[in-house]
Amino acid sequence: MDKIEKTDAEWRAELDEAAYRVTRQHGTERAFSHPGFPKEAGTFHCVCCGAPLFDQEDKFESGCGWPSFTAPVSPEAVEESEDRSHFMLRTEVHCPRCAAHLGHVFPDGPRDRGGLRYCINGVALTFDPKD
Repeated sequence: MDKIEKTDAEWRAELDEAAYRVTRQHGTERAFSHPGFPKEAGTFHCVCCGAPLFDQEDKFESGCGWPSFTAPVSPEAVEESEDRSHFMLRTEVHCPRCAAHLGHVFPDGPRDRGGLRYCINGVALTFDPKD
């Protein structure tokens, strides 16, 4: 997969304010502020570059206020890095194609599905229903 690099001005022109703040400036949308996620089969993609990230089959209701997934569509679909912001140590999740900040992964997901919770900002995702 080819890497996508754009200037800050190009990202600002392509993304709405919330998506830009989250994906390019490592922001976080307010919990429970992105309602109405689709329930049908399909794939969630990066809002910045369209790379496939998560499958609907791996989405679950965690009660945390952000879309949660047990795994990405493939091990290569997301990259992780250490995040020491806000006086915490967390694992950041970002898109390997365009470096968009997506959210964080935590070890408190469903044990029967691997034990991970990918807590992803809704504004960082688009949805493509399965045909």
